[in-house]
Amino acid sequence: MTLRVALIGYGLGGSVFHAPLISSVPGLDLAAVVTGNPERQEAVRLRYPQARILDSPDRLWETAGSYDLAVVTVPNRQHVPLALAAIEAGLPVVVDKPVAATVADARALATLADERGLLVIPFHNRRWDGDFRTVRRLIDEGVLGGVQRFESRFERWRPKIKPGWKESADPSDAGSILYDLGSHLIDQAVTLFGRPQQVYAEIDVRRPGAAVADDVFVALTHIGGLRSHLWMSATAAHLGPRFRVLGARAAYVVSGLDGQEDALRTGHTPLEDGWGLEPPESYGLLGTPGSMRTQPTEPGAYQDFYAGVAQAVRGEAPPPVPLADAILGLEIIEAATRSAKEGQVIKLG
Repeated sequence: MTLRVALIGYGLGGSVFHAPLISSVPGLDLAAVVTGNPERQEAVRLRYPQARILDSPDRLWETAGSYDLAVVTVPNRQHVPLALAAIEAGLPVVVDKPVAATVADARALATLADERGLLVIPFHNRRWDGDFRTVRRLIDEGVLGGVQRFESRFERWRPKIKPGWKESADPSDAGSILYDLGSHLIDQAVTLFGRPQQVYAEIDVRRPGAAVADDVFVALTHIGGLRSHLWMSATAAHLGPRFRVLGARAAYVVSGLDGQEDALRTGHTPLEDGWGLEPPESYGLLGTPGSMRTQPTEPGAYQDFYAGVAQAVRGEAPPPVPLADAILGLEIIEAATRSAKEGQVIKLG
């Protein structure tokens, strides 16, 4: 059974991530793209001539029976309204991160989805980064021994502000780096180690003229005392390692970023040979001082997210990312915001 997908939004998220990934998964058909922008409409016609172009979400709801899945990839403030509308129209929905600007809004979305018996699946694609898949495998196989400290970074050197909604101070835009990059970092930590017991954060606005946080540190304490230390910054003049995982038996450290985003930006797709493979010079190191050895990186596999979505919509498997995980991530973000404001550790209920 081929699932007909309607993509709402064709900006960076829609054109670079969702459309190419949807089109790369057997059993998914990019049947429609919703965008009112004439230039983006023309871009859709050129790359996806089979897709119907709709100029507004209302056009989609009018013909909802022609589709099996909606994907919401628009500015953050529209995530919940459009996801709610999709559910009201009878469509399961994939929603870009962050799913909502507040825990309360995300829970309201979950309530309606449960009432209608429809799926809401957060697009937390970074679970399929090659370096994260490597970390997960090493932990699962016990190679590192008991993990004591998990360090994870998304750091950039972008000292000049790029105007846009991601720099908006309006809470409805969820514009800070904590919601943008932090959503990924927190989700990865929760995927590995579960719900933390405590949250501590340092949240700063560093760049002249900036209105929202652009330099953030979040510390999570998990059951048993394991700690996740997460850095996200637009003002890092030196980039730290992407992951540094310290275990009782060994450590794993890797630098740089997974290459799938850059590949997608340049027009490549998972249908091509060698997709997701990292060159040997990008491999991490595994071991202890004096005996570190190269550790090949697992292939990145963003397409596996949508393969999982297809199975979930057909009722063949649970969703690849549960909505409850995204809600927990928002709980942690809200606890981090409170921690930074009050200068204290926040205990999660």
